[in-house]
Amino acid sequence: MASFLFLAALSAWIAPVLGITVTTADSSYTVDTESSYGFTATISRSSCDITSLNYYGTEYQYSSTYSHIASGLGSATVSYTTSGDYVIFQCVADNDSFDLTHYMVFADASDSIYMGTYTISEPSIGELRYIFRLTGLTEAYPYATVSNTADGTAVEASDVYLVGDETRSKFYSSERFIDDDVYCATNTGASVHACFVRPNSQATEKSSGGPFFRDIDLNYGGDYHSVTYYMNSNHAQTESYRQGFHGPYVFSFSRSGIPKTSDYDVSFFDDLDLTGYTGASGRGYVKGTASGVSSDFPIVLHWYNDDYQGWVYASSSGSFTSPALVAGSYTMKLYQDEFLAATATVSVSAGATATANIAATNTILTDSHTTVFQMGDYDGQPTGFLNAANQLRMHPSDSRMSDWSPGTVASSATSSLPMAIFTDVNNGQVISFSLDSAISSEATLRIATTLAYASGRPQATVNDYSCSAPSAPTAIDSRGVTRGAYRGYGDVYDCTIPSGTLTSGSNTVTINVISGSSGDAYLSPNVILDAIELFY
Repeated sequence: MASFLFLAALSAWIAPVLGITVTTADSSYTVDTESSYGFTATISRSSCDITSLNYYGTEYQYSSTYSHIASGLGSATVSYTTSGDYVIFQCVADNDSFDLTHYMVFADASDSIYMGTYTISEPSIGELRYIFRLTGLTEAYPYATVSNTADGTAVEASDVYLVGDETRSKFYSSERFIDDDVYCATNTGASVHACFVRPNSQATEKSSGGPFFRDIDLNYGGDYHSVTYYMNSNHAQTESYRQGFHGPYVFSFSRSGIPKTSDYDVSFFDDLDLTGYTGASGRGYVKGTASGVSSDFPIVLHWYNDDYQGWVYASSSGSFTSPALVAGSYTMKLYQDEFLAATATVSVSAGATATANIAATNTILTDSHTTVFQMGDYDGQPTGFLNAANQLRMHPSDSRMSDWSPGTVASSATSSLPMAIFTDVNNGQVISFSLDSAISSEATLRIATTLAYASGRPQATVNDYSCSAPSAPTAIDSRGVTRGAYRGYGDVYDCTIPSGTLTSGSNTVTINVISGSSGDAYLSPNVILDAIELFY
């Protein structure tokens, strides 16, 4: 009789859902999905921390610091329910630092955790992220060692390090949101991958910054590998944060290579009745054709309002269909790669598809003129300039960078002109060009930038003519070029050159960055270049 009572009591503490079991202890819940590779996760009942992640017989959770929202919710009310093949954990945090509900969904026989985070207000720390801290996985996909800072010496703040003769940083693991579908920590033989996956556009529709925003993905610091899902941060922040349901986003183990977004169908979220989640019935689409931009560049469409954002690549012919957008009114933007070409508005109705064609209206792309020279393309990036190919993945001081002070550069040698001009490094950069005959009319020197630091802005001198000092750009309170960032507000500076200034023979343009602020070396006021064009 006693053994019968014991078994009855035990069964009350182990709740099965198909193959899944949830075992309840005084301080934790342990989920066993009964997957073929064996996946279990243990969740603290008091904090919502994940305290154990066991996959294929190996423990991957770092034991000294757990996995969680931010650096931990501190305290949370943790519970779970079941729905069909799924176990849904709900963590409600309502304290001085957080006002949110975090969901973790486990599926029968799966090696994944499907997540969603519903925020009422921004965490007091000023950013929103989920971070896994994993041991035994020292390698990274897709950018290998760029964010491996183990045994490094700090060279800037506490986030850029010198490891051997390479500079590395967690920031160098970033990718544009529009392209950042999958990233992973893996072991030396790449037999196990632990990855964050964005299964569709809903994963980032409550984030901030648009399709080209980028943030920290990975960082191996020696004790553990941080695999981080950023929903928002002030890292080169260009728009206000959005609150509401962030997700679904997926953390997944794999023993069969890099997972693909197509492997994950999150439509079942429609049936889970999660706070703040909008399912397919509350969404619609926008389709149309984009024109007036060059098919030599990616064509990007971007929709946003105060509550949601979404984006898509158009085809080379300009045709597009938006992702599933929550019903409402949206600003619609067209980009030539990252360069803004047009802005419009469109209304999205649930269960319907709106047609909205869009054509470039930015006069930089549409006006006709005679170009004397152009360095770089109007693509919203420093592509083609000196050091641009390395800047995303290393510090400007890295020995693999070319000299930032190359001297006078010919207007035909874009790849020799530095992508950034710093007041304390290479100010007064000179561009030379030659004319067969003088230009009798007024001309325009246009300097398109992507990002400014410390109120830096370019003031040019053309031969003996000095352009007026531009006003300070809208400030972005974040380091940029040293962290592998290049995108800001895309300020463009035009200077009208009086007739008679451009003469037959040799001519020069000298670019100085001006600012009311100061700084040393690569943290001095600076601008990142998009394109420089002289025309009339």
